[in-house]
Formats: sequence, structure tokens, C-alpha cells
Amino acid sequence: MKIVLPGGTGQVGAILDRALTAAGHEVVVLTRAPGREREVRWDGRTLGEWAGEIDGSDVVVNLAGRSVSCRYTPANLRAMMDSRVDSARVVGEAIAGAARPPRVWLQMSTATVYAHRFDAANDEATGVIGGTEAGVPGYWGYSVEIARNWEEAQEQAKTPHTRKVALRAAMVMSPDRGGVFDVLSGLTRLGLGGAVAGGAQYVSWIHDRDFVRAVEFLVERDDITGAVNLAAPGPLPQREFMRALRAAWRVPVGLPATKWMAEIGAFALRSDTELLLKSRRVVPGRLLDSGFAFEYGDWAGAAVDLVGRARDGRRRSRRSG
Repeated sequence: MKIVLPGGTGQVGAILDRALTAAGHEVVVLTRAPGREREVRWDGRTLGEWAGEIDGSDVVVNLAGRSVSCRYTPANLRAMMDSRVDSARVVGEAIAGAARPPRVWLQMSTATVYAHRFDAANDEATGVIGGTEAGVPGYWGYSVEIARNWEEAQEQAKTPHTRKVALRAAMVMSPDRGGVFDVLSGLTRLGLGGAVAGGAQYVSWIHDRDFVRAVEFLVERDDITGAVNLAAPGPLPQREFMRALRAAWRVPVGLPATKWMAEIGAFALRSDTELLLKSRRVVPGRLLDSGFAFEYGDWAGAAVDLVGRARDGRRRSRRSG
């Protein structure tokens, strides 16, 4: 198949590009700064010659959007909104104008669309959409609004011959440098991988191999449209999540952090505490109901695999260096 990945140069794009290319597919990446073969220039806002890559393709997986790993200033939040909505809109325009449109368009979204909650898990049918919770920072609602507008841009696209799926993805865990697992592992190995603000907030995640498998599953399932949660079936409180990660790295102690300490750490890392403090208790209802079987449904086992791969990668780097 020919698969087009708009915005495919980030961590998740690299995971998909690597796996789909290894599976024998023709993968084309749309990026603002092409530097390799199979990369085509686009600006993420306007139609151009890049649209010719979508015409005649089989699958589009749009991953474009400004990274959420930044301070949530008004300017950065607006950039997050614009980059996601504009890219979804223009991908829809390219599909609508194609003589041979792709049969499926998978649009990246986020599990952040769901409410901050502890009492029950959010699936696609009964989950509570966030934005109106009491006792949380007001700007958390803007993150939810970004997700809703992102999905709405796909829904409104006039693409009658192309099936559309919104991927409400949790954090994708892979051993790649710079990804969320790499950052959390670095803190853990320094002895800083303890509970944050008590650690009761839920962490939703998905192993990179299950993420790829879920994408492949959704490409083949012509009966699935709309929002689908891409998250492992075992979300768990942050304190338990970090305990399992420490065990995988064989680090006996992880210093806890209060809320104000998390604020200082997030500032130093040029990130935001929403990524640490929001309780994302998300489960993959539609995937499970459709017969998808996770290889890594339990975080303890997933962490052991990811740590082993991270160690292997570092050994290979030392030998090649």
C-alpha cells in the first residue's frame, strides 16, 4: 500500500514510518523541512504539489501538530490549535480534490479530550468529555477545545469516498530518544521517579508496537469510523506507573514531588504540569469490542520490554561510537 504521513517526522511518525516501511509499504512523509528520500515539502496550511501524493494513495495518517511538550502560554496554545486544525482541514481538502482518494484517513487526536477524573474509566461510549471540571486550571479546558476542534475539522471534511477515524491516542511509549518514555526513564535513573502530587492521577499509555498494530487493524477494518481510543486496557495511578518503571530499571528509590516541585520541574523542562497532573483514565472500548488483542496490556510487562530495548539501543550506540 501507499501510505502518506503528514507531519510524520516526530516521535510517533518515526515509529509508524519505521514499522510500515519494514512491512513493505510505500511510505511518504509530508514535512516542512524535507531532508530524506520519501519526504515531501508542505506547510500544513495550504494546498500544493504535495496533494499529488495523496491522490492515488491507499491510506493517510495525519500526525501534524505542534508538540505539546512546551509551556502552555497563550501563544503556544494558539499554535497548538492552529497547527492541528489547519493541517486536518487542508488534508481534507486534498482528499476531497483527489481523482483517486485514499480509502481511509486516520487523523491523530488525543486522549486529553476526556475529563480529569478518578472515579471511572473513559471509553468512547460512556466517557466524559472534559472542559467543565471543577477545581482544575482553566487552561486545561483549552486543551480539550483543541482536541474537539481537531476532530471536528476531520468530521466536516467532505470526503464521501474515504472512511475517517480519529485516533484518541494516549502517550505512546517507545525507547526512542526524546520521547516520553525516554524522559521518564531519565528521571527514574536519577532517582527522581516517584509519585507526583500524591500520584493518584491516572496515566494512560500504549506500547509502540501495539500502537502500530492498532493502526494496521483500523486500516483493515472497513466497518470502524469515528473516534477510537488508542490506549492500553490497563491505565493505572501515576505512583504505580512509576513504581513499575523503577522496577524495570532496577532503581529502588524514587523521590516524590509535591505539586509546587512539579511546577518547578516542568518550568525547567519547558513543559507543563497538565502532562503530569491531569488524570487520564482512558480505556480502548471500541478496539476491544472489535476483537483487537493487545500484546502489552499490562504496564509492568511493557516497561520491562521497553527498558530492555532502550538498553540494547545504548549498547549499540556505544559500539558504533
